[in-house]
Amino acid sequence: MKSEQLVEELKRRLGIERFNYSYNRKDNKLRLDHKNLGKGMDINLPEIIAKYNERKEQALEDVVYTIEQTFIAMEKEQAEEIHQLSNIFPIIRSTSFPLKSKEGHPFITSDHTAETRIFYALDLGTTYRLIDESMLSKLNATGEQIREIARFSVKKLSTNVKKDEVAGNIFYFVNENDGYDASRILNETFLKEMREKIKGDMTISVPHQDVLIIGDIRNETGYDVLAQMTMHFFSIGRVPITSLSFVYDNGELTPIFILAKNRIKKETKDQ
Repeated sequence: MKSEQLVEELKRRLGIERFNYSYNRKDNKLRLDHKNLGKGMDINLPEIIAKYNERKEQALEDVVYTIEQTFIAMEKEQAEEIHQLSNIFPIIRSTSFPLKSKEGHPFITSDHTAETRIFYALDLGTTYRLIDESMLSKLNATGEQIREIARFSVKKLSTNVKKDEVAGNIFYFVNENDGYDASRILNETFLKEMREKIKGDMTISVPHQDVLIIGDIRNETGYDVLAQMTMHFFSIGRVPITSLSFVYDNGELTPIFILAKNRIKKETKDQ
């Protein structure tokens, strides 16, 4: 599919009654403006085409759904229907994710790991809105209060897991598709409960927003399987985070490549 074809397909699916479309051939981006809201968004066409080449119809359905839900969120915000503090949750993103909104307002964030950063979102039912500094007055809350509410909210999320065994290693998957699967990495109580049932090394992976993978790695093959698995999930995720996994020990997250380097140094020293 070419960019021009994608633009026409989006017009067909989204309609021309609500939106104005502006295709920038030089940047290969589509500008979509909501006629009533006076707000819009830029769509990176090559990114969608790459996903279409891999996932076909599902990729188009995903992007249309995301666009529609984003504008629904804007409509709710304009109607001031989103100011419920109990609906605030933490969101895990890559450290390369923008630190400011498109309007230039800094997002409320917290440090997490060298690969990941915590953002905060106001849940709107079928989508959510990342919280930036311009929203604090409407929420009547400080940044620290937002963080504290989110720390409590993440513990309310269900922690059902699906189990799979590969080459003697056990993998647990959280995949509720509620937008907060990766956020479960911040539920320390859940992680400690999992640690108690794991016999080998406990690993945690958040390759994209909609999955959390916990590994019970009992042999070297397990690390190879984990690497392939996380790279696959990272490549297909709607919101990729990191293909790097972490070892969880004593409440700390250590990137696996650092653990491997330390092991090599130790083995070299012992020789």
